[in-house]
Amino acid sequence: MLKYRRAVLKLSGEALAGDSLSIIDSKLIKLFCEEVKEVLALGAELAIVVGGGNILRGVSAEKEGIDRVKADQAGMLATLINCLLLQDLFQKNGVPSRVLSAYEIKGVVEGFSKDKALSYLKQGEVLFLACGTGNPFFSTDTAGVLRALELSAQVLLKATKVDGVYDKDPMLDPSAKRYERLTYEETLLQGLKVMDLTAFSLAKEQNLPIIVFKFPEKGALKRALMGEPIGTYVGN
Repeated sequence: MLKYRRAVLKLSGEALAGDSLSIIDSKLIKLFCEEVKEVLALGAELAIVVGGGNILRGVSAEKEGIDRVKADQAGMLATLINCLLLQDLFQKNGVPSRVLSAYEIKGVVEGFSKDKALSYLKQGEVLFLACGTGNPFFSTDTAGVLRALELSAQVLLKATKVDGVYDKDPMLDPSAKRYERLTYEETLLQGLKVMDLTAFSLAKEQNLPIIVFKFPEKGALKRALMGEPIGTYVGN
């Protein structure tokens, strides 16, 4: 039985590429589709906020001398590219899905609205939410929290390259300790990097629980939605 029926999943652009040299690893996404099918069959409603870092990061473009607003807008369009590619792969793997974007582009993608999004979720479609918040200077982490709150999601899932939140970078330090459970206050006091401060502060203010887990990992999505111990839980 699901503990969290409606969830928003924040998925980084880098995670989509996996270990391949292409923008998106289609074999990895095929496996992910099977995970999603399993939770949809249990009655889950899932919206996915996708990053664009596998194509372009606004902050990186700014370092090359590009105006920050233009760089962030280009970064948001990179998330749309990812969403369109993901939707196609999901449809081909038998998962009904739809893209909604903070930027509406006639003939390409619908604009996001809460009412439309909820209607599609109730019809059993997976939503890919593109272009972040639609505003520069705000990360896709912030977009994930914002959309979760707008859609009355019960949890924000953050899929990363590591299996939770650590006291040190586990990629660099094998002695790093993984936390199973943290409060918002503990996370802030210890300076742990769950997400950027704007996103995290909004989640804390609205008491939105966050589960950080590894992507891809077989059964992880189902376990997270069922409330089983996985990764790191952040909340009250």
